[in-house]
Amino acid sequence: MFAAHENVKNSILEAIIDSAYEWIVVVDKEGIIQYMNRTYAEFLGENIHSVTGRHVCDVIENTRMHKVVESGVPEIADLQYIRGNYMIANRIPVKVDDEVIGAVGTVIFRDTGQWKKMNSHIKSLLHELEFYKKDWHEKNGAKYSLQDLEGRSEKMVHLKGQVKKAASSDLPVLISGESGTGKELIAHSIHQLSERSGKPFIKVNCGAIPETLFESELFGYEEGAFTGAKKGGKAGKFGLADGGTIFLDEIGDLPSHMQIKLLRVLQEKEIETIGSTVSRKVDVRIIAATNRPLQQMIVQRQFREDLYYRINVIPLNVPPLRDRKEDIPGLVAKLLDKITSRSGKRIIGVENDVMNWFLSHQWPGNIRELENVLEAASHFSPGEIILADFVPGISHERVTAVSGEKSLKEILQETEEKVLRDTLRDCSFDKKKAASLLGIGKTVLYEKIKKYNIQEV
Repeated sequence: MFAAHENVKNSILEAIIDSAYEWIVVVDKEGIIQYMNRTYAEFLGENIHSVTGRHVCDVIENTRMHKVVESGVPEIADLQYIRGNYMIANRIPVKVDDEVIGAVGTVIFRDTGQWKKMNSHIKSLLHELEFYKKDWHEKNGAKYSLQDLEGRSEKMVHLKGQVKKAASSDLPVLISGESGTGKELIAHSIHQLSERSGKPFIKVNCGAIPETLFESELFGYEEGAFTGAKKGGKAGKFGLADGGTIFLDEIGDLPSHMQIKLLRVLQEKEIETIGSTVSRKVDVRIIAATNRPLQQMIVQRQFREDLYYRINVIPLNVPPLRDRKEDIPGLVAKLLDKITSRSGKRIIGVENDVMNWFLSHQWPGNIRELENVLEAASHFSPGEIILADFVPGISHERVTAVSGEKSLKEILQETEEKVLRDTLRDCSFDKKKAASLLGIGKTVLYEKIKKYNIQEV
């Protein structure tokens, strides 16, 4: 009689759960499904009896139930994409005597019609959000934040602290450091952390603008100011940056006559466009960067001393990579993520010999050189792990070492030639076998042999 009463209670409880508005799934500590209500199974196109005993990842796409079991941390109102729809999921770990023994997951919905309406609304809002995010990034100009600044060494922790302090003020900042150390990233981070983050971030590469165009680029011009001037005139970089930040990269390349004009902008906080007789007030924060010795340039009369002291109110020095080699493993992981997401090729790491070489190399081209080397190596590596044979600079047979001055194209060509020569040598110059190992056709192999003038020895 008691057993019959319990069976009735269980049947009623199961009927209630199956007819609930929420979809419910229960997993054990291994992530194996122990229970799923009927409405959830039907939505997934599964039989309610066949899902029991299967791993939750094999049944529910994008699930995190097994992750909640591992972490023991509940996840509430998380947006989950299932079978073309956005769902709102709750995942709660189940504990007995403080030990996680499983997890209960619920997916919230009302009825099919209401859910479709809600799902369409969410999709519309997400598309709208992406549009506004893209528009904001295009107008703002700053792409990087402090999170992109990789490094846990003492020097980098100190630098990050200085960046935060610099961001809280409105004073000019001068970032110095060797080429390829990440000075631009520092400038972006300062702007993103500052109260000007919602305003424009305008970059000016002082080494890339022809001297005759500097004034019009920085301050703009009025319509008819000179022959060829655009109708309606043109806003200069300072005008575009009003209210925000202007980043003067490679400021050591600024021509002498423009140094005087920049000094006036810093002193008077106003600009005068070419062809105009009226000055205009601007509210712009200056961040400058250089890899040149400005103090030595002052002695040589190549850079104005008064301008130097105006821009060097908050000095920041970015250490070269050779002085913070403990950051290299983290940088390698981060750069590989960036490279593989761009190329689509799966590379998960480097072998120990490669990492040892990375840690012993002096990196004259700093992070830019490291990225170029990794990009070349990932391009030629046949597997998921980068091997020493495919890393430019490691082989003793190579005559010239990779430097930060070399372009990615040069690095790729040098590595390609080395791989071709090594493969042909290992195959005793059997071209058919070499082409097969390299995964290219014989015609392509012959063209490359001719290109690099590789001869059988």
